[in-house]
Amino acid sequence: MATGNPSVFLLTVNGQIEGANFPEYDNVYCKYCYVYGHDWTPTSGLEEGITQITCKGSQSNKLIWNFPLETTFKSTSPSGWPQLVVSVYGPDVFGNDVVRGYGATHIPFTPGHHSRTIPMFVPEPTWRLQKFTSWLLGRRPEFTDPKVVAQGEGRGVTRVRSQGFVTVSFQIMTKDMKKLGYDTGPSNTQPHAADWSAD
Repeated sequence: MATGNPSVFLLTVNGQIEGANFPEYDNVYCKYCYVYGHDWTPTSGLEEGITQITCKGSQSNKLIWNFPLETTFKSTSPSGWPQLVVSVYGPDVFGNDVVRGYGATHIPFTPGHHSRTIPMFVPEPTWRLQKFTSWLLGRRPEFTDPKVVAQGEGRGVTRVRSQGFVTVSFQIMTKDMKKLGYDTGPSNTQPHAADWSAD
């Protein structure tokens, strides 16, 4: 990377999973992971994690985690730009941990500070009998791999119901993107404030 012609660029993601809004639920936790293309490689930080359990305060319905995110990726191409996938879980009436929502968002493309509100959804049984049986047995429909949320394949035939929101904040830094011919443009908050290089 000391040469004038880099072959890769870097994307650093800092931030936090701030919290959630699930009016019907309490005592929930969140799992996260990244989904990215073949040209991308994580170089530092964590690719997945799990937050603490949080509950609503007496004055608010917000669920607060403030769980840190810190990962750096390298790539030769913006194709397959990373996405953050979040899954929220909590206890049902029988005390079983069940999914309360899935959601995903692309990591912002421009350097600087960004906030995202991710709409969450859950898979729905297709038949009423399935719905009753899953409630009775405490086994709700869920994805075996949450990463499917960030992929389009097979999503068109999945029946889902919207449910809650998760709020995430990002501080994005890039390095050597301009040198490779990619113009991310300035963020509308602070132009080039988080760009490592003087491209």
